[in-house]
Amino acid sequence: MKESGKREKRTVLVVEDDHSQMMTVCGFLARLGYDVKTAPDAEEALALLSDEAPDLILSDINLPGRSGVEFLGAVREAHQDIAVIMMTAFSSIESAVDCMRRGADDYLAKPLNFADVQARLETALLTRATRVRLAQLETQVRDRYGFDRIIGKAPAMRRVFQIIERVAPTSATVLICGRTGTGKEQIARALHYNSKRANKAFVDINCGALPEQLVASELFGHQRGAFTGATETKKGLLEVADGGTLFLDEVQALKPEVQTLLLRTLQERTIRRVGGRDNIEVDVRIIAATNRDLADSVRRGEFREDLFYRLNVVNLVLPELRERREDIPLLIEHFLAQKQGSEAPCRFDPEAMRTLVNYSWPGNVRELQNAVECALAIGTSPQLHLEDLPAHITGLTRVAGGDRQAGPRTLDDVERQHILRVLEELGNNHTRAAEILGIDRRTLYRKLDKYKIEYSA
Repeated sequence: MKESGKREKRTVLVVEDDHSQMMTVCGFLARLGYDVKTAPDAEEALALLSDEAPDLILSDINLPGRSGVEFLGAVREAHQDIAVIMMTAFSSIESAVDCMRRGADDYLAKPLNFADVQARLETALLTRATRVRLAQLETQVRDRYGFDRIIGKAPAMRRVFQIIERVAPTSATVLICGRTGTGKEQIARALHYNSKRANKAFVDINCGALPEQLVASELFGHQRGAFTGATETKKGLLEVADGGTLFLDEVQALKPEVQTLLLRTLQERTIRRVGGRDNIEVDVRIIAATNRDLADSVRRGEFREDLFYRLNVVNLVLPELRERREDIPLLIEHFLAQKQGSEAPCRFDPEAMRTLVNYSWPGNVRELQNAVECALAIGTSPQLHLEDLPAHITGLTRVAGGDRQAGPRTLDDVERQHILRVLEELGNNHTRAAEILGIDRRTLYRKLDKYKIEYSA
């Protein structure tokens, strides 16, 4: 029986010293559509593996010379992705446990039930495919958040690189400080995926985005019946991140009672679910981030001083984009390559590039990325021009027919246009707009009133 042309023919290596048993097994596998290879002992099987790795190995435990258990150990040292099923006529709990401990995917007792063999093979191959896919995804994630993916040659960024390369392999708590759009989350992920915890979970939470009454439940979990709506027991993010990393973004937004609970967790490495009585041990690395001066929040009594010192073990301060203008062309090149893929490459003309380098970038790297995406959407290959950039960056306005103009305008005109553009890009999110504009919400509302821009508070 042949497999469908849609699926590549899979290979099974049968390692069996009993010739009659080998022929029976090989005939059955061939009828199922597998490409079958054979070896009478471990040495010949290992020689075959050095030339070509099969999808699955079906090996007897009792082989002449090197035993099947020893053979399994050698396979696992060199070939983690091959599915392995062991078989023996002398079935025992001890041998099964030993095989599974050494990395076997399954265990079969002779005489073989071929219907059972078929099901076990398919399950082991499916498990292998999942394992391979997970390994590929892990590699992609590590590549994405490798140190070489953090772009910058400015002195301030070189200092950041030095710190994260030294700190990443440790379990030290890190506090990342930087304005909105400077790349705090990317740095946090780089720290995790270049650490010994990389194979465990990276869990992130925006402390300022959750309703006040849900933050404690999200972080610490809750017991069934702890409050209205708690219909079942739920693990908190600190439990979910056990063995891995918890990233607390906008940590300054935590309310005092939650700060107290978090401090206790950092001191004792235990948590207690909302409504629960038992202490649960957790092994979690904490990385926190803030776009505020957290020391100033401590002075104003808005943030616990003892928690601040617990979080501020290693302090990473990310520079604003306007403080490292020499990195802007590098970032632009990266964003262009990232968005265009295999398409015909576009490049900014000198005038547009000068404008991008000289702009103040209140929204930092994130705003630059959005500007590049805007230009790619509007412009045409091979060159991107000034008029392809957002108007609040260039100071240009559009007139009928698509021509541009930049006549003399008052400072109020420029500011009004800039505020309107930022609000438009952010879907009228006043909180985010105020952050990007570098002002507080109250000041933003005063300016909206001044320029007679309608809004709903």
